[in-house]
Amino acid sequence: MVDAYPFDLKEFLATLTTKPGVYKMLDHRGEPLYVGKARNLKNRVASYFRSQQAPKQQAMLARLHTIEVTVTRSEGEALLLESQWVKRYQPRYNICLKDDKSYPYIYISTEDSFPRVTFHRGARNRPGRYFGPYPSASAVRASLKLLQKVFPVRQCEDSYFNNRSRPCLQYQIQRCTAPCVDLISMENYRRDVEDTILFLEGKGRGLLDNLVRRMEKAASQLEFERAARYRDQIATLREVLEKQYVTGYRGDLDVIACASEAGVSCVQVAWFRGGRYLGDKTLFPSHAQQYDPAKILEAFLGQYYLDKPIPPAILLNHPIENEALITEVLSQQAGKQVRLINRPRGQRREWLKMVQANAETALQQRLVKRQDQHTRLEALAELLNLNELPRRLECFDISHIQGDQTVASCVVFDAQGPVKSAYRRFNIEGIIPGDDYAAQAQAVRRRFKRLQNEGNQLPDVLFIDGGKGQVTAVTEVLAELGVPFMRIVGVAKGPDRKGGEESLYLSWQDRWVQPGNHPALLLIRHIRDESHRFAISGHRQRRSRIKRQSALESIDGLGPKRRQRLLQQFGGLQAIKKASVEALCSVEGINSQLAQRIYETFHEPGS
Repeated sequence: MVDAYPFDLKEFLATLTTKPGVYKMLDHRGEPLYVGKARNLKNRVASYFRSQQAPKQQAMLARLHTIEVTVTRSEGEALLLESQWVKRYQPRYNICLKDDKSYPYIYISTEDSFPRVTFHRGARNRPGRYFGPYPSASAVRASLKLLQKVFPVRQCEDSYFNNRSRPCLQYQIQRCTAPCVDLISMENYRRDVEDTILFLEGKGRGLLDNLVRRMEKAASQLEFERAARYRDQIATLREVLEKQYVTGYRGDLDVIACASEAGVSCVQVAWFRGGRYLGDKTLFPSHAQQYDPAKILEAFLGQYYLDKPIPPAILLNHPIENEALITEVLSQQAGKQVRLINRPRGQRREWLKMVQANAETALQQRLVKRQDQHTRLEALAELLNLNELPRRLECFDISHIQGDQTVASCVVFDAQGPVKSAYRRFNIEGIIPGDDYAAQAQAVRRRFKRLQNEGNQLPDVLFIDGGKGQVTAVTEVLAELGVPFMRIVGVAKGPDRKGGEESLYLSWQDRWVQPGNHPALLLIRHIRDESHRFAISGHRQRRSRIKRQSALESIDGLGPKRRQRLLQQFGGLQAIKKASVEALCSVEGINSQLAQRIYETFHEPGS
């Protein structure tokens, strides 16, 4: 067995420490196959080579090239480091949480004179208050919608707010108090902002009492209109609280349930903060072999809470093996005692049952979809005369309007279906407008050059939206890059561009195929339509960015400060367009040459 590995296994194990730490099993390219933690590194690593090995473990060891170890001061530190590395490297033989999107927050720009409430995702480096994270973007938008009904604080962009000359529609429907045109004092607006913060902090009941006191005070001072506004606000707030607050619970809590079957696992997480139910999220960790739900939950907890606030209580539908260690590490991270509860009582037991039922339902839907995808892949292998099922499919498409703002898309499918984290878009430049052959060639060159440089997996079948011309252009690029043999399929629409009338051009056979009603056509159309959708959405985004760009930004010598002075002096772009050269020169920082350029920008023929 020693000879099976490129390093001296016996010597490696003889010198391996017995301290706690993390070990990394690497293949010949230095890519991690598996990352694990151990209380005793020597005993743990040696166990892989002396015990009866399962087929999956044998497959992993067959690819093993070397092992790297990192010693830590405690098993808890090893657990944290293991979770970080698993999340970073996504090793093939680990249980990996694929949750690449950052979680959204509600952001309040408290440093502004008239703060705004808005959706936020990404780094929290702007001054202000952040509330969350929330389980999904839809949960944030639902909360913002509720907030507008109770607290009329603006949610518009600063650029929109700074250039208003009259109230917008939100004011007309009583969702904003129009601070943009000074229809509310700064003091009264700040009170609405403070009320919004209290609500988001989970202090809704106390806020309700404050509003009642304000209403009674206004009524005693005979300010009946103001009292009526407070009354309406109280009624709306009561309705919101009844929908969001959970009966009999006022703390922070996560409820996590795992269901596993046929090599697929689903983890459902429900969030309760300040007694409010914020929503839930469904996640599907990846793993190369079958694990029981308890093992999946244990791996999930370490990775999931690496970058998220940890509540004081977490409900689990299965007891985990290393509960004491996980509890200790989570408590250290949270800076407070954290409890893992797998046998809750009363109302919390019902919540756990509900989340578990949702996890099982989502898992069954995933399995049905997976089986359907497997059937489609079998049909595709039959249609294309493949010896085995394709593991990875990619498709390219082009979107533009008369050659303008051309965008290429690349979508990826595997045995589970679309792999959206692997989708890519390419802004196409430097070609003759409308040359789809050149656009396809440029996109494919950029895509495969990067795949080669990073050593990533190549597709088994490459679909191109188009016919023989597009396929030929792509084939030449791949040959130029030295890419190994690959099946390239051109998908051409029928004469009436109707679904079911597509023709396929097979590059390796240099012939056309009419699939008719072949079952594989469902998968081909799915991947082609998905690439088309992704390309169109990218083209629209690129076009909208160009449209949003002010004509002032294209003028040489007119920087942000001078543009701002112009807009302030003239009150808007329309007035600048009508201004004479002399009027433009009157603005500080605008000389006669620059004023002439500004004038000519808006007075050229056809402008």
